[in-house]
Amino acid sequence: MSSKGKLGLIAGNGRFPFLVLEAARAQGFDVVVAAIKEEAFPEIAAPDAAAVYWLSLGELSRLIETFKREGVSHAVMAGQVKHKQIFSSIRPDWRLAKLLLSLGTRNTDSLLGAVAKVLADEGITLENSTSLLEPLLARPGVLSRREPSEQEQKNVDYGRAVARHLARYDIGQTLVVAEAACVAVEAMEGTDATIERAGQIMASLDAEASTLSRALTVVKIAKPNQDMRFDVPVIGVKTIEVMRKAGASCLAVDAEKCLLLDGDAVIAAANQADVALTAS
Repeated sequence: MSSKGKLGLIAGNGRFPFLVLEAARAQGFDVVVAAIKEEAFPEIAAPDAAAVYWLSLGELSRLIETFKREGVSHAVMAGQVKHKQIFSSIRPDWRLAKLLLSLGTRNTDSLLGAVAKVLADEGITLENSTSLLEPLLARPGVLSRREPSEQEQKNVDYGRAVARHLARYDIGQTLVVAEAACVAVEAMEGTDATIERAGQIMASLDAEASTLSRALTVVKIAKPNQDMRFDVPVIGVKTIEVMRKAGASCLAVDAEKCLLLDGDAVIAAANQADVALTAS
């Protein structure tokens, strides 16, 4: 992307869109925000943006018309759109309905990939969502003060092996493990809900009868051939807090593929919670 001109921002929920908006403005872009009504935070309608348009998740034609009218030829997607929203809550316009009917598989990758192709056909290039935020990508190595214990590392190795297989089917990007046993796998509910569910499962076990350690390890990976234009793995301070409440003591992510939304604050939170944080 050039350092000047207009940039479209398709904004979902969370802090990710705000970070993109701030970085884009700092690099000289005028940002036109297409805020998804069902997801984006109201605060995205800030003076930092050149213009803000609130669109429903199903209004693909209006999105294209808005960007064309504003002279946007490059755009990024940033922020979560809940999987269940994509396939249950939206009322698709004719263009999105036609696209949905054409999908061979109804997962996030296939849908967003098809949307990206439609945008490209209309002269709007969808760029990598991390292109403006490379300093926030997890660097390789142990990021926290504490290294994973021997058991935690075994959990990480096992979790990565399982997650690599599952991620090919657009599920299981987050896996929660205890003593090389899979406790919870992410489907449509998202990372935090998966971790919370794992904590509830462990809490429900009979402490005296169970042979599993209560210490959980969370593994969050990118998909094979991860498309960095959308659905990029992210963690933040909230993730560490959810882990602490669930009894999880280790978090492993993919280096250069996972965004630390709160930057060094994520590492500080991990240290305070005595969570081992590693990227490879």
